[in-house]
Amino acid sequence: MTSGTADDPKLAVVTGASSGIGLALAHQFAEHGFDLVVAAENDAIADAARELREHGTHVTEVQVDLATSEGVEELARRADALGVVDALAVNAGVGVSDAFVSGDLRAHLALVDLNVRGAVQLVGLLLPAMVDRGAGGVLFTSSIAGRMPGPYMSTYAASKAFLLSFAEALRVEAADSGVHVTALMPGATDTDFFARADMEDTKLGRSAKADPVDVARAGFEALMDDEDRVVAGPLKNRVEVAAAKVLPEDVVANLAASTSKPGDR
Repeated sequence: MTSGTADDPKLAVVTGASSGIGLALAHQFAEHGFDLVVAAENDAIADAARELREHGTHVTEVQVDLATSEGVEELARRADALGVVDALAVNAGVGVSDAFVSGDLRAHLALVDLNVRGAVQLVGLLLPAMVDRGAGGVLFTSSIAGRMPGPYMSTYAASKAFLLSFAEALRVEAADSGVHVTALMPGATDTDFFARADMEDTKLGRSAKADPVDVARAGFEALMDDEDRVVAGPLKNRVEVAAAKVLPEDVVANLAASTSKPGDR
């Protein structure tokens, strides 16, 4: 992929863009000549859009619930109305922190609706045009959690494993079309994720965290360079991913549980 220019601006769609990694990704695209369609379910997306317009780029904010089919369809319709979509950053997601058996099933199902079903639907609506045109890129925000079982955040880790597998499969399918597909795999990042997921009383929630700007930069550059995936953040993230490949899964699961168990010190 190439960046946009003043004479030839490109268009990027970024979900979950009201804060955190999503907002930082939107800044990366804006800084590199992309006009933007930014989406989130909360009204903070309007503030994010005003902030992003300071780059001198055209920004359209869409406040929709991407856990619903109607919300995804509305976002795709608004993006298509602006012209060719050159890049899609599938970043919107939530976490749930609890033991699955005793937790809120509705919260877990809502997570699957947003992190998995909504992502699949949005990509299904926007990717075909990229493939037909023979250009474009899709960046999935997965996680290093997608490489290991996640006790006490079971559906979150599973959803990130799904996105990683989905990204890798689509990359192969689109290999001859000129479309780039990249998976961004951050570890703990300094966003409001841990507060929203009620994980502030976990070891992971209290751990040192990466700067979302650095994470977003790594993801954007990996997409531009057509890398299949990038593990963003400190060296320990790459060490954890490497360890997950060689250690027995029950060992990896127990190690993960030691950092994500609510109230565990």
